[in-house]
Amino acid sequence: MLKWTCIGVLIVGAVLGFYAWRASRLDISQIEHMRERSTVFDMDGKVWSRLQGENRVPVALADVSPFFIASLLAQEDTRFFHHIGVDPRGLARAVVQTIKRNPQGGSTLTQQLARNSLDELGQRKSIDRKLLEVFVALRVERNFTKEEILTHYMNRIYFGSGVYGIEMASKVYFGKSAKDLSLGEAAMIAGIICKPTKASPFRNMPLAEEQRDRALTRLALPDCEEIRTRYLISPAAIELAKKQPLKIAVAKRISTQENYAMDMVMRELDVLLDDDQQAQGGLKIYTTIDPELEDEAQKSLDRALTKIEQKPNYSHPKKSGYSEEDRKMELPTDYLQGAVVVVDNRTGAIRALVGGRDYRDSKFNRAIDSHRTVGSTFKPLVYAAAFAKGMSPDTPISDGPLEPGEIAHGGGWHPGNSDDKFGGMLPAEEGLIHSRNTMSIRVGNRAGFENVAQFAAKAGLPEIPLSAQSYIGNFGATPKDVTMAYTVLANGGVRRQAYVIERIDSAAGEIIFRAAHNTVPVFERSVCTMTTGIMSEIMQRGTGASAKSLGWTKPAAGKTGTTDGYHDAWFVGFTSTLTCGVWVGLDKPVTIIPKGYGAALALPVWVDVMKRASAEKYPADALGPKGVARMPAPISPKPDSSTGDDGGLRKPDKENGGVLRSFKKFFGGK
Repeated sequence: MLKWTCIGVLIVGAVLGFYAWRASRLDISQIEHMRERSTVFDMDGKVWSRLQGENRVPVALADVSPFFIASLLAQEDTRFFHHIGVDPRGLARAVVQTIKRNPQGGSTLTQQLARNSLDELGQRKSIDRKLLEVFVALRVERNFTKEEILTHYMNRIYFGSGVYGIEMASKVYFGKSAKDLSLGEAAMIAGIICKPTKASPFRNMPLAEEQRDRALTRLALPDCEEIRTRYLISPAAIELAKKQPLKIAVAKRISTQENYAMDMVMRELDVLLDDDQQAQGGLKIYTTIDPELEDEAQKSLDRALTKIEQKPNYSHPKKSGYSEEDRKMELPTDYLQGAVVVVDNRTGAIRALVGGRDYRDSKFNRAIDSHRTVGSTFKPLVYAAAFAKGMSPDTPISDGPLEPGEIAHGGGWHPGNSDDKFGGMLPAEEGLIHSRNTMSIRVGNRAGFENVAQFAAKAGLPEIPLSAQSYIGNFGATPKDVTMAYTVLANGGVRRQAYVIERIDSAAGEIIFRAAHNTVPVFERSVCTMTTGIMSEIMQRGTGASAKSLGWTKPAAGKTGTTDGYHDAWFVGFTSTLTCGVWVGLDKPVTIIPKGYGAALALPVWVDVMKRASAEKYPADALGPKGVARMPAPISPKPDSSTGDDGGLRKPDKENGGVLRSFKKFFGGK
């Protein structure tokens, strides 16, 4: 008999030693490291979004209501302050029931903390896991104080409805901090722990109240007398708490934003931080996004495109006919699309970025991924390159047909103007104001392809094809890149790096990234002064003149863009504070509508967005130095105000006798 007893003892000892060894190899420091959801802030430092992860706000034990601590102990572990991590009576009961295939609790708070902290323990109920959990709990008790264990438990545990930790549970369910919970509120939250999915008051209020009463009833039992004494809770207070109604807060949930601006934030985050840094959570990500302007840009785009879809000559599918079955994430849609990018001139910070009409229909971000033919939006950079080479806005340039061999890299290409008309010799500025193709090609030829390509690259545009067709924008670029290129003109010749993340703080509060605000010199300021002055005139009597009839009355400079076949419609322009680019088209390049000019399709979106911006925090002041001396233009083509198209030539009058009047008006002179 003694022999078998000794053998039994040795076997039990070996088993216990094996589990103790296994427990010693686990990293219990994980208990202290809780993954929080990273928080994304807008440009004003207000919470804008939270990234996927565990939604919690850790707090100290002193910042938690004693009512919750008492309710928790009564509900989960009445002998917490007396055991060494394991309650033998509860453990024996749990093992017996598990053998009977009726697994149940019996774990101490320490065991629960270990199970919820270490992935190796998992959640599957088995004797193997239970034994390993016991020895881990013993280690935890040797390495942490009771107060530390209690604090880690309250901050880690799941309380239903996507909420982790007592502080976040208090704010979500009752709109208050954990330290301010009443006894009834604290008991209800404690009661959720054993049934977090079912007992959330958002999901099942009767069950939540039942769990509250259960926790309070447990607190009133004789074996909880020490707990009641420790936390100064009387039996009368418990009975009163059962009768008091619970007022659940209307949940102010800030979930992950699902829009095109957040898509860019996540892309930039992937560049700045590796996967492990992001997975740790708890990051504070400060962005440049203005949520109100973002919302206005999204609404303005959809509103304008819906109007286009209602035109009798629009022949493509409409967004209103797009169904749930049609939604194919990441794929192009077959209805009319667009993009809007708004950038802070001074810093390069992106204030709004819209890459399509509905992120649910398509996650394809046209603002940063769609390379579309830029058309005449490129012409201001061509003129700026020519000004840098010594050309003047008054330099005579022919608006006549191109002669064979006249243009380098032309390859026998002989384009006309959009109105199929030609003029004589005109000041160079008139070619930009009225978007004359023949004049713009001659200006590009005068500047030289290498110079134009070099300036384009410095402005952040992709490499342009070695062809004279590039002078009128026959190459592709994204709306973001085109918009950023225009900020060079708005900034007096300096390109700033576009960015959407200003700063990132770690969970410990350390700054792990801050935007560098690097700059690249592109043009001399005088070049930008001349170009901007002409672009201001575009808004008065050129292809952008219809902005006035749409309600735009403030200083601005901009340029329309319309591509061959009316596949793309653009308008990009800037005020003294912001640059905004708008693109409209279908994902598969086809004619939007006949005569679908940028002035008619894209400019209305620009006006709506910039009117909202300039009415609030982004003033539209004079664009440059006062009193810029200019020579009057002797003649100018007359635009079609309804489309922005170019008309025939005419003699000057008082209103259109050159750009001197416009330069003084928009640059602050009289």
